[in-house]
Amino acid sequence: MTAQDNKLGDTDDKIFVGKGDEQAWLTLALANRHGLVTGATGTGKTVSLQVMAEGFARAGVPVFAADIKGDLSGISEVGEAKDFIVKRATEMGLTFQPDQFSTVFWDVFGEQGHPVRATVTEMGPLLLARMLDLNDVQEGVLNVAFRVADDNGLALIDMKDLRALLDAIVPDTSKKGADAGEDPLAPIRKAAQGFGNVTKATVGTIQRQLLVLENQGGTKFFGEPALTLKDFMRTDRDGRGMVNILVADKLMQSPRLYATFLLWMLSELFEELPEAGDPPKPKLVFFFDEAHLLFTDAPKALMDKIEQVVRLIRSKGVGVYFVTQNPIDVPDRVLGQMGNRVQHALRAFTPRDQKAVAAAAQTFRPNPKLDTGKVIMELGKGEALVSFLEGNGTPAMVERVMIRPPSARIGPITPEERKAIMDASPVKGKYDTAIDAESAYEIIQKRLAGTAAPADGSAGASGGGGILGQIGSIVGTIFGTNTGRNRLSTGQRIARDVTRTVTGKVVGGVVADLGKSVGGQLGGSVGRALVRGALGGLLRR
Repeated sequence: MTAQDNKLGDTDDKIFVGKGDEQAWLTLALANRHGLVTGATGTGKTVSLQVMAEGFARAGVPVFAADIKGDLSGISEVGEAKDFIVKRATEMGLTFQPDQFSTVFWDVFGEQGHPVRATVTEMGPLLLARMLDLNDVQEGVLNVAFRVADDNGLALIDMKDLRALLDAIVPDTSKKGADAGEDPLAPIRKAAQGFGNVTKATVGTIQRQLLVLENQGGTKFFGEPALTLKDFMRTDRDGRGMVNILVADKLMQSPRLYATFLLWMLSELFEELPEAGDPPKPKLVFFFDEAHLLFTDAPKALMDKIEQVVRLIRSKGVGVYFVTQNPIDVPDRVLGQMGNRVQHALRAFTPRDQKAVAAAAQTFRPNPKLDTGKVIMELGKGEALVSFLEGNGTPAMVERVMIRPPSARIGPITPEERKAIMDASPVKGKYDTAIDAESAYEIIQKRLAGTAAPADGSAGASGGGGILGQIGSIVGTIFGTNTGRNRLSTGQRIARDVTRTVTGKVVGGVVADLGKSVGGQLGGSVGRALVRGALGGLLRR
């Protein structure tokens, strides 16, 4: 243990969270067993979240957290030795040591952080249907659209791609004379009808829901360069974990978009990361604020997938911590996966509140010294009932503790401080310039104009595209991406990664042309070999 560790209270394998009659320690080796931070508004949940995030970062564990109010951004600046902070630290036997943590800001809208994008293909039909609030019939048509896109080499990158594809699968009911030309989209329409009845009315409803999503800012979320989740899993030059903060104040104005976006990130982590068993510390810790939005009106099929991801992602070395006001906001089958608990005060003004207090008390391992249900309503600001997993993986008896003060600043940073952090960011420039690669929209427009390749994509890897098209053909032949398969081979994954690397690093005026050439030649062929993951996204293993 270093001298600084002594001052801060943390050890090499534990995080000091608070102190009451007993000290509350979060064991790093058990931190991937997930956790729950609950409490009424203004009781100190954000401070508890910051304390745990600081502890993980000091231990070399990268952190991702959604910042709803902007308060968590202070973790990036040096803390201030204010009287109440020093007093609390002294009472706990700590020497307050001001500190700050390497931070990367992210923002779906690209305003207060680096843009966060995903392709429509990566989002998948299940999560997109949730985002659009579709019923079963509409979700079925959306699944048909994705299947047709996969089979016909139509890469779904952004919203205009999905709109163009939906228009293309609508049956052509117009009456044509004998001299009318052949419908260039007939193979696509026929393929769609082969999977079931796709009606114009249903497609029209999906298109209207897409408009709602666009009005909420969804257009900025879908596109390229898509987020590489490995950029979350960084350490700084001192070996500390990077703190990734999602600026979510504006995103929270669209709760369904917020919840679906974070669920997509979880599913991507689940699909991409290899099995890790029980590592000595997590590879990443994921804090999901306002977690109740994830479960509100979620259909059973989605709930089953959420439970599966939460249960299994532990073995990937990822710890998920839900932050919400009330423990009854989290379904029992998911709540059962939350081994580490921090419960701030609850207020019982209504029968539902009283039920919530009783339910919260029952989730803890009883302590004969505490009347848990009574104490929950008596807790002051900064106090909490805490129960962390012990060495054998069982919850410790609940303890009433005072949460330790954070070492970094408490409260938001200024716009000037944010700008300075973003200018020094390790991912500066990587995501800031959008790339409009050739994808479904452009391909369909070319077919309508009579200049595109056949619907089966047989000419997609060999015809046109100039020198880059020829390079794409050669790479596709070497790595086998010109042949449809049920799963990407090692060579195909290399080809895909090469493509992403090239298009991701080139910025400025060359981006658009290079992106369209590479995306059109390689992206189309790779797009025909997709496998859907647990939540409907693209499986990349």
